[in-house]
Amino acid sequence: MTTEEHFLQLAELLKIEKEADFQQYQDYIQNTSINQQKEKGICWYPLNIKEQGYGLGDYPYLIVERNAETPHQFSGGNVISFFSMQDESTEEIQGTVHYVNRHEMKINFLINDLPDWVRKGKIGVRLFFDERTFNEMNKALAQLINKENKRALELAKVFLGINSPYFRKEYSFELPLLNESQNKAVQNIINTEDVSIVHGPPGTGKTTTLVEAIHQLAKHEGTILVTAPSNAAVDLLTEKLATKGLDVLRIGNLSRIDEKIVEHTLEQKISLHPRFKEVKKARKDAQELRKMAGQYKRNFGKEEREQRRLVYKEAKQVAQYGIGIEDYIIESLIEKAQIITTTLVGANHRYLQNQTFDTVVIDEAGQAPEPASWIPILKGKRVILAGDPYQLPPTIKSQEAQKKGLEISLMEQGIKNIEEVSLLDTQYRMNELIMNFSNQQFYDNELKAHETVKSQLLTNHELAVEFIDTVGCSFDEKQVENSTSLHNPEEGSIIQKHLAQLAESSPIDEYSLGIISPYKAQVEYLKEIIEVGTVNTIDSFQGQERDIIYISLVRSNEGGEIGFLKDYRRMNVAMTRAKKKLVIVGDSATLANDSFYNQLVDYCSEIGAYRSAWEFA
Repeated sequence: MTTEEHFLQLAELLKIEKEADFQQYQDYIQNTSINQQKEKGICWYPLNIKEQGYGLGDYPYLIVERNAETPHQFSGGNVISFFSMQDESTEEIQGTVHYVNRHEMKINFLINDLPDWVRKGKIGVRLFFDERTFNEMNKALAQLINKENKRALELAKVFLGINSPYFRKEYSFELPLLNESQNKAVQNIINTEDVSIVHGPPGTGKTTTLVEAIHQLAKHEGTILVTAPSNAAVDLLTEKLATKGLDVLRIGNLSRIDEKIVEHTLEQKISLHPRFKEVKKARKDAQELRKMAGQYKRNFGKEEREQRRLVYKEAKQVAQYGIGIEDYIIESLIEKAQIITTTLVGANHRYLQNQTFDTVVIDEAGQAPEPASWIPILKGKRVILAGDPYQLPPTIKSQEAQKKGLEISLMEQGIKNIEEVSLLDTQYRMNELIMNFSNQQFYDNELKAHETVKSQLLTNHELAVEFIDTVGCSFDEKQVENSTSLHNPEEGSIIQKHLAQLAESSPIDEYSLGIISPYKAQVEYLKEIIEVGTVNTIDSFQGQERDIIYISLVRSNEGGEIGFLKDYRRMNVAMTRAKKKLVIVGDSATLANDSFYNQLVDYCSEIGAYRSAWEFA
């Protein structure tokens, strides 16, 4: 397949995915009541306005707060719709979540002024269909299809296996903090002319290796663009790179408010610039002029209307003066920065649209759909990918697009087609028995446990792995009312009893604990009955680790149906969160028809880790 055919196929699959995503949005949001949306965590209503003002580019922002305690699905970077229940004729306005916590959300808008109804009460916010992401991916693919970027097409030939990557022999590294495979990865990154891939399985120090490599790169070249699919991953990279003493500039939305991150954001750096006081004064003067103009009423005569028009014009001129100074500050900050961090879509932020970079880095590249990865790559001469395609895959809503290949990330393409992939082969997280099954299934037994973790246990008498089999117990899965999600209350009881038993032999209060299930309904049920540790879905545990991990598989039925347990990569993530103790609860009869889970049960039997749920009856 030629590069042109490849990108044309991707564009077609992206079209299918967009249609499926929009249909899901309509079904999930537009056809449900506000109360149902609030229950699903996709709507906040009613809201109070805590603060309002004007930020970057003199665009308005709001900080809103709610009184409810219920969980929600909002996160930094989400596109939202802001609405009023005061008057149904009002048109909703769209914005972007800057940051969010349990009670408070900051929203940025790309409009000149907020409508009057915003200040009249009965306002709310709901998740909105994110067309912007699709637009940016389509723009990137269009450039590649139309052959507008020759360097990107050369890089594409490497990823597709048409050409091989080229490595210089210029630099050789032996950094004392890194092991042999990590040093080799850094060396390949420094020496590559086009593409370098770092394959980092769980616990192998991928982030540490990548940060060290970027630190070395920064000594030899200009500004480096560092990206990741999610705001949380970008924030983590920002923090780690800044601890190396690098000048890091974080552009885009924040997923958390933390001094370690905030001081590196574009907004914060602008506010500390010597000329920011001029921007601040211009914003204040423009705001006062807008307020003055707003006092004129429609029934004023011709002269008053003309006066109002002139005041608005003056407000615009004052605001433009401030924007001009702000643009100058931003240009100087971008030029000075050693590292710019942003999400994949954020790489085409309005302040980065005309920027190019010698090196583009994409972390967690296995989680990104290929079209999204090309957004930052189009700005670079060479690209570094880091991640693990055997952990969380890209989220694809359309089954058709998924089956036809949209779920295959650029990272996965590269590992399949490029020989010179740097595998980090030593993991520093798990007991060897916890590691071994994933090692067999995903990593060709190339991983080894470091001596410091190889035999770690809660106590000398405790097993590192247990599979508690509920076969024959009639612990059938149940569908939650008004939901498609499943739960299994009896599995929750087994975990409760096992925890109580574990507490008798181990001081579990001294250890970190995580309880995971692939099903949201089971997660909500477990949160109700278990008060210790962190209970959450697999996706929420990505990148985390705990001393003790419980996994509730939920599925137990006569038909042997296991649903999305068939996504073995998610199971790999779940199992590899554990450091010293892994307990899996499931029904072997339901799992038996699936080769992966059958092998998992066999593995647990081989190492003496198999137990029956009858022991806890």
